[in-house]
Amino acid sequence: MRLPRASGVLLHPTSLPGPHGAGDFGPAARHFVDWLVAAGQTLWQILPLGGIGGGNSPYTSSSAFAGNVLLIDLAELHACGWLDAADLSPDRAFDAQRVDFDAVVPWRMQRLEKAHRRFASAPRASDPATDPAAAGTRLAAFCATQAGWLDDHALFMALAEHHGALDWADWPPALAARE
Repeated sequence: MRLPRASGVLLHPTSLPGPHGAGDFGPAARHFVDWLVAAGQTLWQILPLGGIGGGNSPYTSSSAFAGNVLLIDLAELHACGWLDAADLSPDRAFDAQRVDFDAVVPWRMQRLEKAHRRFASAPRASDPATDPAAAGTRLAAFCATQAGWLDDHALFMALAEHHGALDWADWPPALAARE
């Protein structure tokens, strides 16, 4: 099988510039794709997109299915009304030249938790395709279609948070064996 020649770039989205401590799937990612096209590139190798694990590595994700929540565009959550403009003000500790996950993760998670609280208390709209308030309908559909892994992943993540840095194999035996 003969494949046509192609070229591209290896770049994890968190390495893109962004005002919130790391790149995400916001405007910088769309600009990067446009730049790749203009440069005649045909490939963007992005590394795994799961959540980061030990050492902040995308290769040690806790799930083969769940995406990295750090890649969520916070400006989009603001556009939906789930974050305030003040929530988008970057932390002064962020460095435009490098990602400090120890600073980025708690900062972003606080905003994602706030957006979730607002999302959960928002009224629901009738047109799930076009109205941000209809996101509840889309979320319910997503949960239904992804039920084969989503509930187990949520349980695992809750237990992992409860047990801190303890490896799951060192949890109480009944939990580790999922009894």
